[in-house]
Amino acid sequence: MTKEPVYDVAIVGAGTMGMAAGAFLAKQNAKTLLIDAFDPPHINGSHHGDTRLIRHAYGEGRQYVTLVKRAQRLWEELEQQTGYKIFEKTGVLGIGPKDSPFLQETIAAAQKYDLPLEILNGQEIQSRWPGFSVPDHFIGCFEAGSGIIYSEAAIRAYKETALKNGANLVPNTPVRHIDVNNANGIKISTDHTLFYAKKVIITAGAWAAKLLPELSLPIQPTRKAVGWFDAPSDLFSGAKFPAFFIEDGDKKAYGFPNLNGAGLKIGKSDGGQSIDPDVHTQNFGLYESDEGDLRHMLQTYMPEANGTLNQGKTCLYTNSHDHDFIVDYHPDHPQVIFACGFSGHGFKFGSAMGEVLSQMALEGQSAFDISSFSLKRFK
Repeated sequence: MTKEPVYDVAIVGAGTMGMAAGAFLAKQNAKTLLIDAFDPPHINGSHHGDTRLIRHAYGEGRQYVTLVKRAQRLWEELEQQTGYKIFEKTGVLGIGPKDSPFLQETIAAAQKYDLPLEILNGQEIQSRWPGFSVPDHFIGCFEAGSGIIYSEAAIRAYKETALKNGANLVPNTPVRHIDVNNANGIKISTDHTLFYAKKVIITAGAWAAKLLPELSLPIQPTRKAVGWFDAPSDLFSGAKFPAFFIEDGDKKAYGFPNLNGAGLKIGKSDGGQSIDPDVHTQNFGLYESDEGDLRHMLQTYMPEANGTLNQGKTCLYTNSHDHDFIVDYHPDHPQVIFACGFSGHGFKFGSAMGEVLSQMALEGQSAFDISSFSLKRFK
């Protein structure tokens, strides 16, 4: 039996945030363990599906801007260091009614942080991108410097970085219990092996609440559908069409141009089904709304992209009750750090969040002000 903790830091959940944290820790010579229930990158969590948006003028709240700017820089550094294609500058266009709170916050964030943001009227949107069909009362917020993060490539790049710097990755190994009070250090129990560490970071996504039942984390995993639809490249290719989001009252969607002939990708930010992550499967089409809701958005806003469904997938959002992130130390065990509730808009922050979590573990605090992400706000 091990008498002393083997690892400086063990990370439970080696997806977006966990793999990035592992890479940052290993680069700083921390003895690092990464454990995942699957083999990342994989299709069971929230990072698959090839692409994610990165926006800087942030409609979810201007408090995110400093962090997302850091994330952008770190993604670009990761690309340079590893040779993986991580970032594609397609620009991001947000469309919706002029009085949309989300668009108004996007504009306010751009103004506060002096970010380049072009405001267009409905006719200007359709003139520049004929693939869009929008009412005259819509506006567009176009951020030319934003674009796409290739999500699975990003996970691979951080995985390669972590392993190259000495991290130990244990895939296909669900963690069953974490015993903080063990005399040998934090004991991490799996079906076949015990691991010990001085500190633990829990970045288990939809499974976070199951691993920390005593905290009653205010999160809810939600099943979401996303589809790739045949769309003419003369209108919707990456060279001619931006990544986008749509905010029209209770109708919310996001998407990507037709990249490499795969089709225009679109997903809904609203709706979905609450789900236990242990029963989530790739069952796109189980509900009529899986394809139907996506087609409704296409028919309304991009009718010429409403072609043949090339591929459909499901993924997990882990929504916090207020849709802001939860990143904190365990209130009773400061050697345990957790990050969850990324609510469908967290991937773009993965690089910066990996840095933040590594600082929390090694230095006892982050260089960024993450106080607004504290679990205490729900008390």
